[in-house]
Amino acid sequence: MADDEPEIAIALKYKKDEDSAPRVVAKGMRVKAERILAIAREAGVPIMRNVPLAHALNKLEIGDEVPEELYDAVAEVLNYVYALTQEQAGKG
Repeated sequence: MADDEPEIAIALKYKKDEDSAPRVVAKGMRVKAERILAIAREAGVPIMRNVPLAHALNKLEIGDEVPEELYDAVAEVLNYVYALTQEQAGKG
């Protein structure tokens, strides 16, 4: 598999005012991963590459909350998304 081809993709959803923890809303390997990433790009959803975290999250089922032991790693993702969103808002 080429470096630019996704092997795995996990989509998370988190609204701090509504959710107690981020939830897995989509996950897939190979072809499904490519489709998840394509949908994310089409929708303007930020994408962050973190293969070890993706493999850890892949053990969860769709709809599951992220377990506490992964909070720190997922917090890095959320901080990245927040910073990217703020940067884009400043350019708008």
